[in-house]
Amino acid sequence: MKQILLILLVVVAIIMIYLGVNAGMKPPIYTGVGFIIITFLFLDKPKKD
Repeated sequence: MKQILLILLVVVAIIMIYLGVNAGMKPPIYTGVGFIIITFLFLDKPKKD
């Protein structure tokens, strides 16, 4: 389930970056980059046993 949510977060991030570049607006680009950073932080989080 967690993997599906992370993939969805990356997809939303790519869409946000794409829309921000096309519209010439910086806030959606920053949001998309932030989503990608959050995804990498969740992937690197050590698992508790």
